[in-house]
Amino acid sequence: MGSESDLILERIVDVSPELVFKAWTTPKHLIPWFCPKPYRTTHCEIDLKPGGIFFVQMADPNGNKLPSTPGCYLEIVANRKLVWTSALGPGFRPHDPSVAPWFFTASLTFEPHGNGGCKYSATAIHATKEHAAAHDKIGFTHGWAIVLDQLVEHVKTTPMD
Repeated sequence: MGSESDLILERIVDVSPELVFKAWTTPKHLIPWFCPKPYRTTHCEIDLKPGGIFFVQMADPNGNKLPSTPGCYLEIVANRKLVWTSALGPGFRPHDPSVAPWFFTASLTFEPHGNGGCKYSATAIHATKEHAAAHDKIGFTHGWAIVLDQLVEHVKTTPMD
């Protein structure tokens, strides 16, 4: 990772890796923060196992659904790492390339840092630097930073049962 076709967001946050992991892997905790407001997440499906579904439906401020296809998990390390891709659906079934302009794989790591915080790293891995540039143009850098702030706020203000 770290090539021209990767987009990377790294930050230190003052919530534990365990709570960040839970926010990423529990639909009721993912829905409130997953996309930058005024956009919203309307539905989420998670089957937390390799090949299991990772699906998020988002809507614009007018309620129009944004294009979305179900992805799947590739790797899960409890409380430390999640890797999922939009290129494959549940059961590792490849998607038809005509259903999306480009696919990517997300690698998320949550490393303990300081007194109860974590180093949050999100890498969006693309097939080409052009696909990475297109993803960044629609808001990766800015949007993923906003949703990380929303995630932290959610974890700090919501019982994480």
